[in-house]
Amino acid sequence: MDAAVFREPRRRVVAVPGGEIAALEFGPEDRAIDIVFVHANGFNAQTYRTLLSPLAAGLRILAIDQRGHGATTLPADPKGRRSWRDLRDDLVGLLDVLNGPPVVLAGHSMGGTVSLLAAAERADRVKGVLLLDPVIMPWLANLYAKAPWTSGRGFMQLPIAQAALRRRAVFDNREAVFAGYKGRGAFKTWPETMLADYVAGGVVDAPEGKVRLACAPAWEASNYAAQAHDPWRAVRRVTAPVRILKAQKHSTCRAGDGFARRGRDVRIETVDGTSHFLPMERPDLVRDALFEMATA
Repeated sequence: MDAAVFREPRRRVVAVPGGEIAALEFGPEDRAIDIVFVHANGFNAQTYRTLLSPLAAGLRILAIDQRGHGATTLPADPKGRRSWRDLRDDLVGLLDVLNGPPVVLAGHSMGGTVSLLAAAERADRVKGVLLLDPVIMPWLANLYAKAPWTSGRGFMQLPIAQAALRRRAVFDNREAVFAGYKGRGAFKTWPETMLADYVAGGVVDAPEGKVRLACAPAWEASNYAAQAHDPWRAVRRVTAPVRILKAQKHSTCRAGDGFARRGRDVRIETVDGTSHFLPMERPDLVRDALFEMATA
């Protein structure tokens, strides 16, 4: 595997129940899909282009835009949302229409958790699960999140959800988006190429010659607030190996030995010197993990 070689992906649209999922496809077209990759909240498939492209020499990878993100056209109404089961069901629908042998499901942050939830529903379609600092709360907090007065309603008052609601959505042009994010906030540790890809895949044209974020602030906030799904229950139903790479700092993953014991084959590792944006900071390590699982 040559991490210095980058191969441009192909754009693809996959019909699933309720609409279509947009995706980027890497690797040989005459090969079955090896990996389905799922992005973090507010991001998009193209954000991870430089992470995934070097693997395209020998693997075929489908990186999707989740509902409410990128170029995917599935309805994204934040009203009344309490969990990520809609995102899980989208991924299950995708697995159901893919031809070929079982795949590796991999994802970052929210995308990792959604991958785990989907793997629990379609164990026969999954050969491995790689989670990159997934969102997994402590068990008691997860139990509390299922209460009707918390997830989707009370959790909307969380600072991270309120910050998403205040996020600027409309800009003069794509250059202004890049300039506004470069070196700031969550993007401090990002390579400029990944930030440019995030903007390219996450911004769409708006009226009067302006552009807007493809992921509406209200939808992003609803993803932070809707926490009534249960990864602690899901991991018990996953039959494939599960590997979790946790960030050393500001991790959203509170899974530990108790979580691992609930699964059949769960390995949890903390990656020194990383934040929640581990795929941006250690793409080499993530690529090696993807390659190892896909070729096992």
